[in-house]
Amino acid sequence: MNNEKNNSNQHQIKTAILIDGGFYRKRAKTLFGKKTPTERAKELSDYCYRHLYDKHERRYLYRIFYYDCPPSDKNIYNPLKNANEHLKKSEEFLWMNNFLDELKHQRKFALRLGRLSESQVAYHLSASATKDLLIRKRTIQQLTQKDLVLNIEQKGVDMRIGVDISSLAFKHQVNQIILISGDSDFVPAAKQARREGIDFILDPMHSIIKGDLYEHIDGIRTPIQKSHLTNIQKI
Repeated sequence: MNNEKNNSNQHQIKTAILIDGGFYRKRAKTLFGKKTPTERAKELSDYCYRHLYDKHERRYLYRIFYYDCPPSDKNIYNPLKNANEHLKKSEEFLWMNNFLDELKHQRKFALRLGRLSESQVAYHLSASATKDLLIRKRTIQQLTQKDLVLNIEQKGVDMRIGVDISSLAFKHQVNQIILISGDSDFVPAAKQARREGIDFILDPMHSIIKGDLYEHIDGIRTPIQKSHLTNIQKI
């Protein structure tokens, strides 16, 4: 009875959740495994809603902002095959397009899409493959497609995150911002939001972050413990 009374007296916190899409997709694949676009979109929605359950606060979801770039449809040169590849025909292109479409159907989601720097799209050798070649552990003839990394530079994603953080803070649309990211580029916007009285929480999804980030945020929280990653219960 006392717990119910305490919960009813808690001040309601209006929360916005911002997601660095490239970071989330990479971490989710590591933590939760490969999934279909539909499964990944539903997983992301469930993951965000877990952030609303807090024993100390009554959190109300304002909106979920997802930041990413559409996949590249460029034709690029593959040095191992000595031929051009059509990225538009790749599994990654189809998966990403379907994933973004699925997110559009998730409740409370707003997509903020940047663009890719098409002039920078190219295959690079992975660090491990480069090391093997330099120490003569392998020859060029022994390289495989797995040794190539597709380098794609995003444009406008970090800027959109920063602009939205500032806008949410200055317009006092929310009391709390939860950012799912492992990047330090958001620090100026986070400092600005905190000066406006916003409670700023970072979710690095169990990745290692720089030590100086702690002084620019109000807390770190990942809603799923490491010990539970092999047996995630859906909400």
